[in-house]
Amino acid sequence: MASSPPWMPSDGGSDDKRHAPATLRNRDAIAAVLADWLPATGTVLEVASGSGEHIVHFAATFPALDWQPSDPDPAGLVSIAAWSAEAGLANIALPLALDAAADDWPIDRADAILCINMVHISPWAATLGLLAGAALLLPGGAPLILYGPYVEPDVPTADSNMAFDASLRARDPAWGLRHIDDVKVAAAAAGLTFAERRAMPANNLMLLFRRT
Repeated sequence: MASSPPWMPSDGGSDDKRHAPATLRNRDAIAAVLADWLPATGTVLEVASGSGEHIVHFAATFPALDWQPSDPDPAGLVSIAAWSAEAGLANIALPLALDAAADDWPIDRADAILCINMVHISPWAATLGLLAGAALLLPGGAPLILYGPYVEPDVPTADSNMAFDASLRARDPAWGLRHIDDVKVAAAAAGLTFAERRAMPANNLMLLFRRT
């Protein structure tokens, strides 16, 4: 696969750190589920790491795992590098420029893949690319873990999620909450088996898929 240069910690300083307020609210709840779903050792690729705050917290929580952050946004890469440099943790790799929708990813394997709050804030092509990339990188039985809000059959969608969906689509018609069944069908077509759903605070879900 094509390679791209990583962003060095020196590329971002304290003034470059972005802050996502939701991170402080959801990181411990997410980590509790990750403790059940992640392997004991290996490399965890986070797709769409955003500010970099989540991966710093998870790297500290799961020191036996190696964490590989990534993001398609140059400013996001700088923020990830800045947070990582401040944390000074040896198990966080330099962030990669990775677009989930791209055919080629700058990494050739992972033991687990984590993606938080990307599926609804990106075109559907990014989700399809994420599923295809996971099927290519992961060994058999390895997990792809998704977190975020979804629309489910026979489950009323919370008013707050409906308003959030409307606001996303107003910003970009290609964005919006995805139907969980659509994700499951696309995952199966890519070679991933749906394994588990966990309800999370604030009307979010965590979804576990495994490489077939």
